[in-house]
Amino acid sequence: MSQKVDVPHGLPMERDAGPFDPPSGISRLRDARPVSPLVFPDGHEGWLVTGYEEVRQLMADTRFSSRLDLDVIHVPYETGMPAATEPSPQLPGMFIAMDPPDHGRLRRKLTGAFTVKRMKTLEDHIVDIVERQLDHLAQLTPPIDLVKEFALPVPSLVICELLGVPYEDRESFQADSAQFMVRDQPLETKMGAYIALNTYLTELVTSKRAEPGDDILSDLARHEDLTVEELTGAAFLLLLAGHETTANMLSLGTFALLEHPEQAAEVRANPDLLPGAVEELLRYLSVADIFFRYATEDLELGGETIPRGSTVVVSLLAANHDPRRFENPDTLDVHRNARGLLSFGHGVHQCLGQQLARIEMRAGFEALLRRFPTLALAVPAGEVKLRTDMNIYGVHELPVTWTATAGS
Repeated sequence: MSQKVDVPHGLPMERDAGPFDPPSGISRLRDARPVSPLVFPDGHEGWLVTGYEEVRQLMADTRFSSRLDLDVIHVPYETGMPAATEPSPQLPGMFIAMDPPDHGRLRRKLTGAFTVKRMKTLEDHIVDIVERQLDHLAQLTPPIDLVKEFALPVPSLVICELLGVPYEDRESFQADSAQFMVRDQPLETKMGAYIALNTYLTELVTSKRAEPGDDILSDLARHEDLTVEELTGAAFLLLLAGHETTANMLSLGTFALLEHPEQAAEVRANPDLLPGAVEELLRYLSVADIFFRYATEDLELGGETIPRGSTVVVSLLAANHDPRRFENPDTLDVHRNARGLLSFGHGVHQCLGQQLARIEMRAGFEALLRRFPTLALAVPAGEVKLRTDMNIYGVHELPVTWTATAGS
């Protein structure tokens, strides 16, 4: 049990069993030893946590510091995570990589903006956005790229309106955020994208502070105890998470449904299945997989002792496919009760915008299945370009076609 596990270059490993399944090596490791010592590419040692209960326990324990995620921003995994030292100083506003009490101070200012009640009031508007985008889609001559024409525009429109980001600026911020999310790239390129997006958002939040509007960034800007740097950091996280994850869930989720036509047919015939189907797709696909923690003291987890200062890698994908929690986990089943899924994290860092994401996915999948009942891949499944090179999984393009559309 003391043998170290060498983790291949480029964690997370590619989904080698199929486009929707966890890496086979990670699955074998989870089943044998859900909390495993590992060796990073640069030679220093850390830990990999893959079991459902172990991941849930870790994410609920703030002694596993989240501050190491800042080093992920600065240092691509492929160059080797930092050795066991103190994490980098906190970047202002980056609450995803903060620990209490700093994390709570910022998050509390945002909680009111993302309440279930407020999200429900947005639901009709989001349905309208989806229907308008599908009106546009129906005017095109197939085959088309569903990412470009539907999966990316819908969450971009929603998050731009919610945050108060001009939608006409989308091409610039989408290009910068996509470049930032590339895993294997020179640090200078990654930081170039980060600086460009940060510069744009600094100017935006400064203008919001001078002339606030009716949007979330303006609401934040009214808090005089927040600096412009903190506002910019928060805006960076909200904009990035607000369109990248949902866009990839819409596109990869459509790919999964097209590859499981019997499941798609059931959801199309019975829309009451949709909420559960969205939860199952979230579990099954786990587009945001790898997170990092830092042990602030010697800690016990899954029968292992993790020494203070250790880098800990967490795989939400592996946890969501743990057979100890979900029966036949590598099977997509829209009838499954996927309650307890970890796709939005767990504990104090659980995703703030998860209700918004669920509403967008329910609206998106319902309307797409209803209005395009003959939707099909326009290329063999093996030719779909997967985002194995990105920190958020999905597809780069999803070429689709159809023979008929239904009324809206």
